[in-house]
Amino acid sequence: MKKVRFITTAAVIAALYAALTYAFAFMSYGAVQFRIAEILTVLPYFTPAAIPGLVVGCLLSNIGSPLGPIDILVGTSATLIASLLSRIMPKYLVPFPPIICNAVIVGLELYFLTNAPLVPTMLYVALGEAVVCLIGGYPFMYVVDRFKDKLFPQK
Repeated sequence: MKKVRFITTAAVIAALYAALTYAFAFMSYGAVQFRIAEILTVLPYFTPAAIPGLVVGCLLSNIGSPLGPIDILVGTSATLIASLLSRIMPKYLVPFPPIICNAVIVGLELYFLTNAPLVPTMLYVALGEAVVCLIGGYPFMYVVDRFKDKLFPQK
């Protein structure tokens, strides 16, 4: 039963991430992006099932990336690293790994693929991530924390 719950939770998170990214596609890609789905990156703090869920959701989302197949690999790798780090962070630092990982990894990707200036590109990516992960992530964490026993039962 635990395996089924884990897989189901991961699948729901993946579906939510992909759906939110595609619903807000106009602002989900590029150097200045506000990928609303990144609010979900706080979920590894609450359940390990969020790690594969976010990775698969990002992979599915990056199929639609204007950067092509390389973004599937690079962007998904950034999400994997950020998710693993978020899982082990103290609660007050959980939103920061996605901001830092995406700023560095996606910033480098954009630098190499589009010849964008490196430091400003990293800062733009960090800014978009920070807006979503901090302004949206902390309130989302508060709500999830209140209902975590119903959302992620340990039985």
